[in-house]
Amino acid sequence: MQKTIVVTGGSKGIGRAILERFARAGWRLVTCARSAEDLDALRADLEQQFPDAEVQALPADLSKPNEARRFVDFVLGLGGPVDVLVNNAGSFIPGRLQDDAADGSTLRDMLAVNLLSAYDVTRGLLPQLLQQEAAHIFTICSTASLIPYPNGGSYGVAKFALYGMTKNLREELKLTPIRVTAVLPGATYTASWEGAGLPPERFIKAEDVADAVFGTWSLSPQAVVEELLIRPQLGDI
Repeated sequence: MQKTIVVTGGSKGIGRAILERFARAGWRLVTCARSAEDLDALRADLEQQFPDAEVQALPADLSKPNEARRFVDFVLGLGGPVDVLVNNAGSFIPGRLQDDAADGSTLRDMLAVNLLSAYDVTRGLLPQLLQQEAAHIFTICSTASLIPYPNGGSYGVAKFALYGMTKNLREELKLTPIRVTAVLPGATYTASWEGAGLPPERFIKAEDVADAVFGTWSLSPQAVVEELLIRPQLGDI
């Protein structure tokens, strides 16, 4: 039976690279993004690269609980097992905590898109995953989940929390056939770094992260890479 991967925020960057890598292996692809236009372009590109690929996509803003539920229902409605779930949706707002909006909306927004989106989708799909023979959950955290960065602010808080959620999930699911991996990439050459004025070779390639995810999934069922830490050769930026 054809395997299925679900990737949130799959229209660009790491999410897109992961979809391409699994498409190359013949998987069914399911994804979402906020922009319907970006999803249409993604689907067209994937179907051109991989003519036999099945691509299912839904426009959804996962920072909103009702949209996350709608995406979960969309995935479940497709039928069949979800072999791999990649929680990738997220965004970055730079700045210091002391300079956040006075109403606290900066942190709440960062928690909604970087943490609660992954929580809601994972919780929504978990009952089905627990009924399957096997599944693998990848959560795209960050080196910002491990160490604070200048101007990391609320984004860093959200990524620390996302890493904590992933570690707790791993502990809870040890006695099940569900593997859980925290992916912790450093600076990766994606749209988030546009205008930074740094050469591409200073960054990780999104394709390298995708290859690492695919290799991690490919291990035997009795082995799990709990944390996948990837940095640029020259270190953090």
